[in-house]
Amino acid sequence: MSSAFELTRVSVVRPGKILLSNITWSVEVGERWIVLGPNGAGKSTLMQVVGATMFPSSGTADVLGHRLGEVDVFDLRTRIGHTGTAIAERIPPHETVRDAVMSAAYAVLGRWQERYEDIDGTRADQIMGELGITTLADRTFGTLSEGERKRTLIARALMTDPEMLLLDEPGAGLDLGAREDLLASLEVLSEADGAPVLVMVSHHVEEIPRGFTHVLMLREGQVVAQGPLSETLTAKTLGRTFGMRLDLTVDDGRYGARRAAYGHRAG
Repeated sequence: MSSAFELTRVSVVRPGKILLSNITWSVEVGERWIVLGPNGAGKSTLMQVVGATMFPSSGTADVLGHRLGEVDVFDLRTRIGHTGTAIAERIPPHETVRDAVMSAAYAVLGRWQERYEDIDGTRADQIMGELGITTLADRTFGTLSEGERKRTLIARALMTDPEMLLLDEPGAGLDLGAREDLLASLEVLSEADGAPVLVMVSHHVEEIPRGFTHVLMLREGQVVAQGPLSETLTAKTLGRTFGMRLDLTVDDGRYGARRAAYGHRAG
C-alpha cells in the first residue's frame, strides 16, 4: 500500500449547504501534510471523511486500502489516530497523564477495570519521552495547561501505533511558548523512523512544523492548491485561500504571513 488515502471527486452535502465540493486528494505513505484554510473552509469535514467517521455524499474515499461503504469502519478507525477538543473533553480531570495515554490501548477514556501489561506501560513511557512530557506522567489531566493537554492527546493518539495521525488544529488556544513546545514535538515525530502519515489542520502558516512535506489549501469547500509545500505555498495561493493580499516569509524552514501593505502586490 503506497497511498494512505485517496479521495476522488468527493463532495459532502447537507441541507442547504455544500461542505465539500469535488475534492480529489491523494496522500502517500511517508508524507506529512498541512491543511490550511479559513473558518468554514471544510477542513474539519475533510478530516472526518479521511478519518472514516463521515461518508461522502458523492465520489469515492479509499482509506488505508479500503473503500468507505465497503469496509467495517469500526475496524478501520482503530488504525487511525485522532486529536481534538472532543477527546479532551471526555478525559476525566482526575486521570493521570500516564493513564490517559495508556488507556488508549483499550480504546477507553478513564481507567476502569481493564488490566494492562508491562508492554503497555513501556509503550506509554516511550511515547511520552519522545514528546517531552515524561515529567507530566503523574499529573492529573485537569491540572494541565492547554499546551500540555495537546501534547498528551498526541501521545494518546500514538499509543496504538496508528498508520495515520490526524491533528485537528492542535495549536488552537496556545500561547507562543506552548505553541513552540508543540511544534518541537511534532518536528521530532515527523522525523522519527516508522512515524505514521501525519495530516495537520491549521489556520496559520506559523504553525507548520519543520519536516512537513505537502500542503492542501481549502476555501469554501474547494481546493485552492495542493502539492509539495515548498512549491505550492506562495503568497499568491495563500492570498487566494484567505481572500486577501498577503506577504509570505520563510526563515529556517518556518513560515510567516501578514497582510500586504496598501498598494503592494503580493508576489
